[in-house]
Amino acid sequence: MQLPRFTTLPLIFLILAGFARAETPDERLAALDIEIPAVPAAIANYVPAVRSGNLVFLAGQVPKGADGKFITGQVGTDLTIEEGAAAARICAIQLIAALKAEIGDLSKVKRIVRVGGFVNCPEGFTAQPKVVNGASDLLVEIFGEAGRHARAAVGVSSLPAGVPVEVEMIVEVAD
Repeated sequence: MQLPRFTTLPLIFLILAGFARAETPDERLAALDIEIPAVPAAIANYVPAVRSGNLVFLAGQVPKGADGKFITGQVGTDLTIEEGAAAARICAIQLIAALKAEIGDLSKVKRIVRVGGFVNCPEGFTAQPKVVNGASDLLVEIFGEAGRHARAAVGVSSLPAGVPVEVEMIVEVAD
């Protein structure tokens, strides 16, 4: 028996909505045309990720440009808030790379628990949350509701290599 046309249309929308929700983080990355880079080498005596039980603690990432060099400058002096947010987004991509290297499959992510963002900025600068949104917004785009997290956005007078932002993350993963 064939269903009348007017009842199949809502059914098709329900099926498509289910497929949209079934997207994996890797599919969302591909849809955004984001390539996961190789995990950046540590620039001091630490490792990029440490797993303890179901939590993965990711070391702070600083932004590297397409040329492999650090992006440098102070937000509010040398860089705009938007440029700082773009640098924070790069940090989030690098964090996702380190996370994927640690757990193998990004579909194992149950929750982005916490993000910490450090913004290299002058005294009196108060837009740190707008800068760190570059990382937070991307995490929600990739992981959906599981990407919503607790966060700190802190202004500092300098960061390693003169970068504008450093972002760290704690993630809950499935066994």
